[in-house]
Amino acid sequence: MNNTEQLKAIFTEVFGDVADHLGKDFTKDTVDGWDSVHQLNIISLIEDRFDLMLDPEDIVACTSYEAAREILHKNDVEC
Repeated sequence: MNNTEQLKAIFTEVFGDVADHLGKDFTKDTVDGWDSVHQLNIISLIEDRFDLMLDPEDIVACTSYEAAREILHKNDVEC
């Protein structure tokens, strides 16, 4: 599984069958039910699956699918 597929799998694990909806418009403001627990689950899975320790700023900034991609890129993970 490549990095993009892995990130999509994380969001699918947290939110259910959303793979077809992931993109720039998949944000905490547009997704029903995106709360702090979901956000922490996303962060935890990203750190675990990509073997990272994210900065507090990145944890707070991870409020969309695109933001997660940018955070991975910032940590030298291409997706």
